[in-house]
Amino acid sequence: MSERRFRFGYVLAPKKVSSFIQDSLINHAQQKGIDLFPIYLNKPLIEQGPFDCIFHKLYGPEWRKQLEEFSLRNPTTIIVDPIDAIEKLHNRISMLEVVNELKITGGDENIGIPIQIFVEENSESLLDAITRQGLHFPVIAKPLIANGTADSHQMSLVLKPEGLQGLKPPIVLQEFVNHGGVIFKVYVAGEHVKCVKRRSLPDIPEEKLGTLENLISFSQISNLTAQDQNDDSFAELIEKAVMPPSRFVTDVANQLRDALKLHLFNFDMIRDNKVGNRYLVIDINYFPGYAKMPNYETMLTAFFLDIAREKQNNESLGI
Repeated sequence: MSERRFRFGYVLAPKKVSSFIQDSLINHAQQKGIDLFPIYLNKPLIEQGPFDCIFHKLYGPEWRKQLEEFSLRNPTTIIVDPIDAIEKLHNRISMLEVVNELKITGGDENIGIPIQIFVEENSESLLDAITRQGLHFPVIAKPLIANGTADSHQMSLVLKPEGLQGLKPPIVLQEFVNHGGVIFKVYVAGEHVKCVKRRSLPDIPEEKLGTLENLISFSQISNLTAQDQNDDSFAELIEKAVMPPSRFVTDVANQLRDALKLHLFNFDMIRDNKVGNRYLVIDINYFPGYAKMPNYETMLTAFFLDIAREKQNNESLGI
C-alpha cells in the first residue's frame, strides 16, 4: 500500500459500536493507514465524509435513500454491504436457499441444510404440514423474520406433536439433527475466514424423547441435560470435537460470499452425527459479533486493507 491514508465511515447501532469499534481495532487499523470515522444520523450523510468506504448495519427506507444519494454523488466510495443483499438474510427461508446451490469439490465433505418448511398463517395445521413434508420430531420452531430483534430470537424445540399446540403460524419448522452438542461458527470478512467451535444444543436420543417436555424454549435448553453433564464435561466435549477441514470451510465461505454478494457475515454449521462428512448450515447472520473472536482486529484490518486496495484500483482504472 502507498502512504495514502484511507477514510472508512461506519454507522452501527450503539450496542454494536461498543462491541466492535474498540480502541484495539481503531489503533490496529490506524497503523495500517485506515482511519475509522463515525457517521452521525442526525446529519445528512451527503454532508459527511469524504469516505473511501462506508460499512454499516442499518436498514429502513430513510437510510436506503441516503445511501443511494451518497453513492450517486460519490460513485467510487465502496459500500459494505448493499441493503438488498443484507435483507435476504432477514428471511429464514430465503436465507438458506443459496446453500443448496453450492458446488463443493475436492473432498468427501458435503454441505446442505436441514429439512425446513414455512407454515403461513391460517393455512394447514402445523402437524399436517410436518407430516406432508416428512419432517420428524424433534423440530425447531423459528420466526420467519431474522432481523436481530428480540422477537426474531424466540425459538423453541418441539419434541412431540402436543408441543405444536403452543405455537402459532406464521412460523418456520426445521428438523433437529443430532450434532454432538457442538456448533461451528464461521466468520467471514471478505476473503478472510475464521472457524471456531461453540457449545450447542445437546443431542436428544430417541429413547429420551418420551421423558422430556412437549415444548422447550431455547432459554430453557440448558436444563435439558443439566442433570447429565456439567460445564467441565461440556468444555471437554468441545475440546474433543474435530474441526471441519479448513479447505472445506474456506470453500463454503467463499462460495457463500459470492452467492450472497456480502462481505461481512457468519454462518452456523453443524456436523450430522449419523453421517460424519455431512455438514448442515442452519443460520446465516449479517455483521455478526466479530469481537467474540480472539484477535478479531487483525482479521478485520486485513479486510479493510483489501477494500482500500480495491478502492485504489478502481480509481486508477477510472471506475
